[in-house]
Amino acid sequence: MVYEEWYRSIVSDLPAGPGRVLEIGSGAGFLPLIIKDVITSEVFPVPGIQVGLDACHLPFGSASLRAIVMTDVLHHIPKVRLFLCEASRCIRAGGRVVMVEPWHTRWSRWVYTKLHHEPFRPDADQWEFPVSGPLSAANGALPWILFDRDRSVFEAEYPQWRIVAIRPCMPFRYLLSGGVSQRALMPAWTFSLWRAVENGLRSWNQQLAMFARIVLERRPA
Repeated sequence: MVYEEWYRSIVSDLPAGPGRVLEIGSGAGFLPLIIKDVITSEVFPVPGIQVGLDACHLPFGSASLRAIVMTDVLHHIPKVRLFLCEASRCIRAGGRVVMVEPWHTRWSRWVYTKLHHEPFRPDADQWEFPVSGPLSAANGALPWILFDRDRSVFEAEYPQWRIVAIRPCMPFRYLLSGGVSQRALMPAWTFSLWRAVENGLRSWNQQLAMFARIVLERRPA
């Protein structure tokens, strides 16, 4: 239910017009049920995935895509500058990158550093990190570093991208659904109840959110 909500929120931010949508890091997801012509991809072989690729070397023509979408993926890309350059090349003017990624708040920092196995380093002085294999390293704080802490640096380096929106969200449901511990702490029937609780706490998302939906738009050349 968490991923269905994420997918539908991503769809709401997709631009109209020509070009296909590429999902990076599709894994076992079900986005094709929601976006019929989406190109699914993964960095390692997965049954049913259309394209194997490295996000830093996209096998698509210039301005051929209307969007790139991803969930929980950007913070695994060790050379994010290469990805941003490739996305700039492949996405047409007016196209978008839409993603749901971990976000840094007081609450999420405690959860990610105490309860999660992946590194979460909001104080990292570099955007890149060493890696020895697919998904072998990460920095869960990377999206926040790029688009909040170092936003002025990002905007100076990538004037072709406009940050359309950053929407912090979901302080509790991902955690309670087993997203960190792999053990669900809430029955499925309580999902809508917890959604209502989170909606009531929306004004506190800057302090409590564990994720953010981030939308970048490609400016005309």
